[in-house]
Amino acid sequence: MFPLARRALGLSARGIQHTVRRQAHRKLEPDFHDKYGNLVLISGVAFAIGTWAYACIQLPIAWNFSPVGRLTPKEWRED
Repeated sequence: MFPLARRALGLSARGIQHTVRRQAHRKLEPDFHDKYGNLVLISGVAFAIGTWAYACIQLPIAWNFSPVGRLTPKEWRED
């Protein structure tokens, strides 16, 4: 049983060493996404909302509401 426990401790120690080594190779300075990621996301959302607001308010869109009850048929003509 002792070798099994020693092996389990060795595996966990290796895992910790691996994690420490992996974190040591992290970048030291922020990249483009770290610097401007939220700004780009917010500006994209603002652009989309502005575009949809303009399209819904300013453009002459025919909304195709139902004409039921507003139109009356023409009189039938016999030729």
